[in-house]
Amino acid sequence: MAPQTRNALVYSSLIALGGFVFGFDASVISGVVGFVTREFDLDPIQQGLVVSVPSLTAILASLTVGPLADFFGRKRVLQLLALLYTISAVLSVLSDSYLSLVLARAIGGYAFGSLVLAPIYIAELSPAQLRGRAVAINQLMIIIGLSSAYFVNFFIQSIAASDAAWVGALRIDEHTWNWMLGVETIPALTWLLVLTLVPRSPRWLATAGRWQEAKSVLSRVVPPDQSASAEKELHETLGDDGTKLIDRLRELFSRKMIFILTIGIIVAIVQQITGINIVFFYATTIFEQSGVGTDAAFAQAISIGLVNIVFTVIAMAAIDSLGRRPLLIIGLVGVAFSMAVVAYGFNEATYELDAAAMAELEETAELSALQSLVGVEFGSDIDFKNAAKEAVGASTFRDNEAAILNAAMAANSRLILFGILGFVASFAISLGPVMWVLLSEIFPVRIRGVAISLVTLFNSASSWLVQFLFPWTVATVGVAGVFLSFSIFALIGLVLVAWLLPETKGLSLEELEKKLAGRTAK
Repeated sequence: MAPQTRNALVYSSLIALGGFVFGFDASVISGVVGFVTREFDLDPIQQGLVVSVPSLTAILASLTVGPLADFFGRKRVLQLLALLYTISAVLSVLSDSYLSLVLARAIGGYAFGSLVLAPIYIAELSPAQLRGRAVAINQLMIIIGLSSAYFVNFFIQSIAASDAAWVGALRIDEHTWNWMLGVETIPALTWLLVLTLVPRSPRWLATAGRWQEAKSVLSRVVPPDQSASAEKELHETLGDDGTKLIDRLRELFSRKMIFILTIGIIVAIVQQITGINIVFFYATTIFEQSGVGTDAAFAQAISIGLVNIVFTVIAMAAIDSLGRRPLLIIGLVGVAFSMAVVAYGFNEATYELDAAAMAELEETAELSALQSLVGVEFGSDIDFKNAAKEAVGASTFRDNEAAILNAAMAANSRLILFGILGFVASFAISLGPVMWVLLSEIFPVRIRGVAISLVTLFNSASSWLVQFLFPWTVATVGVAGVFLSFSIFALIGLVLVAWLLPETKGLSLEELEKKLAGRTAK
């Protein structure tokens, strides 16, 4: 491996540590939501807000991070976001109320802008033949971060129930969820420090007119036999035009860019409305809804992380050889099928308390009122939950929901688990890594920051809406209906991607600009 290629991969990996922090920050809430719902007596709307508020402030980040990065540079803005991740984690440890927790998570949500900026930075430091793999490193780190959060949640939840003296001394048993959130300070601080080792983007330096610095960085990441062509491409495609924000916006909304912008927005929305962040952020809740109990739900959430890692690695190996378009099509077929399987599994479930199950529940005195439901079979989760809430009260039901569902639900939990893992695998080889690779390469460099900001606005808004409404939609239309809607959205996305998306593998950023600019859908 050439030293320059090795440097590009090392720099990409250091930048991608932000993906780990993002993944951890995003999914750690899956183990926290049950604790805070009970501690602060949250209703479905409040529960949805505490989970989704980072995506809400990420909308603001999507509007501002790109222009800030175009003005101050990719490296400086990423360092700011790393600092915000750290502050958010510290404030989460100190949170003692619903509002303080929402504020802490909102600050971390602005740092989600790293999800926009890191792929741009990596793409601009990588040669064309390495770009897909390098950007996919960021997605791999996101997945490792997601998985690590599940492991951390499971570990802390397990030790919190132990009688070890050190657990009591650290008050892990009393502040379990604070510890889950606070662990993030370690990777956040690490990322803040390692960013000092990464050079500034050569493409950004070129747009700023700092050509000598840009050439110096290119010499460190581009092999000697490609350096002349790389410098020539920069000179051909970058100039003094379009450096002002108003000029970049005017070009972004010009007729020649409409096709590219449409592709970016469609892929960004489809990535979220097919349910990925519901699975990641509500993993424990979903498995509790399948009737396996709280402990098993924490354990099964780990399987999501493991499958995610395996299939993200597969995607990294295939993205530059098989291509972006085939991976998206294959993945969307899998997403639609898997979500349909999950919907079927929940739809076929029945709910009935028998005498044996009731005997276990009656060990908790406040659940004895469920005796009135013994022998009554319910065909939907909504009917059973409403009846149970009426019997014991909404607050008591919320505090004991996992145990009650575990006692009453008869469902093929293996089929549901198979569907969830199939969905995660399908997403990991397609919408997960491919979207960010596409966004980092289809827009011309002079407007890339503002363009990805706009596209990510749609991505973040879709993500927030789906997360925010999930508890309410589960309570209103039922779990089966929610997952069926995700399957339908995946089918719609499949049709649009197959119709509109061209292949982009193996082309330089400048070649892509010439190929896509001015194209319209046929």
